[in-house]
Amino acid sequence: MFELKYKTPKEWAKNVVEDFDTFLQDHAAAEKKASGMAMGMIGHYPDKTKLVRAMTDLAIEEMIHFKQVLKLLGERGITLGKDKKDDYVKLIRTVIRQGRDDYLLDRLLVAGVIEARGHERFSLVADALEQSKEKEFYVAIAKSEEKHKNLFIELACEYYEEERVYSRLEEILVFEGEICENLPWTAALH
Repeated sequence: MFELKYKTPKEWAKNVVEDFDTFLQDHAAAEKKASGMAMGMIGHYPDKTKLVRAMTDLAIEEMIHFKQVLKLLGERGITLGKDKKDDYVKLIRTVIRQGRDDYLLDRLLVAGVIEARGHERFSLVADALEQSKEKEFYVAIAKSEEKHKNLFIELACEYYEEERVYSRLEEILVFEGEICENLPWTAALH
């Protein structure tokens, strides 16, 4: 449906694998936050039936992923860790315009771009891991993120004209690419 403007180098994933425990803690936090975001959208837009159904399914799926990451953490003897501010999410959310109509469109598109970045980076992690259950898990997670990326764009097209959706998506993709180019690499998804 769309391509990210910034391509994360494979070296990023090598750094992640070197501090995989920290990455797992960050991944768990990201899944928990994603589930909360989906629930929040249900609360803000109860009149949008397709969105409510989609976000209900998404919230459940993200919590399942959270539970799966918790299991990986437990197997490694690692605690969940405290939630940290995600500078990437904080920065990309600044592109969201105010006003009910613009806000929903931008929120859907930003969510789609965040999921696309997750797809890209989980795929890189899967490629960097040796054959293991963790590798298989990240292959599956990457596929899931790709579906989520498309879901948000499909929802945007459900409620807005396609031309408006893709025009605004292009602006957000450029902005997101600039964010990624300037953020330091850490053992975190973003």
